[in-house]
Amino acid sequence: MGNVYHSIPRIRGGDGLMPTIVHFDVPAEDVERAKKFYSALFGWKFESYPEMQYNLITTTNLDGTPGVGGGLGKRMDPSQRMMNYFGVPSIDAAMKQVKSLGGKTLTEKMAVPRMGFLANCVDTEGNMFGLWEANTEAM
Repeated sequence: MGNVYHSIPRIRGGDGLMPTIVHFDVPAEDVERAKKFYSALFGWKFESYPEMQYNLITTTNLDGTPGVGGGLGKRMDPSQRMMNYFGVPSIDAAMKQVKSLGGKTLTEKMAVPRMGFLANCVDTEGNMFGLWEANTEAM
């Protein structure tokens, strides 16, 4: 039997680039305690956005180059865990592909004003992950 996935459209571009982690999200019971922990452990830097009740995280790779950015905010639900977001060229196409491959979307496409769109998903093995489409016109 042939590979059934050959007929499913890919979210990869024709240029050989592929989606990778572009953002991670850390939920915390006590935000200040978590900031202190990760700052001491990894040297992460935090920039507070009080209007969003959120902190952007700046990381640095071991070679000193800028690392993947993240965010830290108050845990909204007891089951909320760390989430990795993969950058995609089209969140609509990626959400459609997740479903066609047997995964599920947990949230609808959500706008982060002037930054982009996100959606939370689960793969065929029960692992949660996020999709991110950068778009400065998001509202």
